[in-house]
Amino acid sequence: MFIYNVTTKINRSIQEEWLEWMLKEHMPAHVATNCFTHFQLLKIHEQDDTEEATYVAQYFTKSKTDYNRYLELYAQKLRKDTLATWGDNFVAFRTLLEVVY
Repeated sequence: MFIYNVTTKINRSIQEEWLEWMLKEHMPAHVATNCFTHFQLLKIHEQDDTEEATYVAQYFTKSKTDYNRYLELYAQKLRKDTLATWGDNFVAFRTLLEVVY
């Protein structure tokens, strides 16, 4: 199993709207691609988050093949939609994790 991990620092001024959008639209859109089985959203604590909050979105996939299909067919559009919706109010970085145990 693999986890597509997206860590995002979000401007506090849009935090509530962003959370709602993530949970109701963006994250379900990832699962709707049939490349991922499910997702979870986590909030990072124990850091200076006065101006920004940090969240981790995790999308679970059964295989690297499914992840690669996501990259090839869906990633660009979902990333463009995010940028169009939130502009420069966030910074994100992405990693692929493999579940070892």
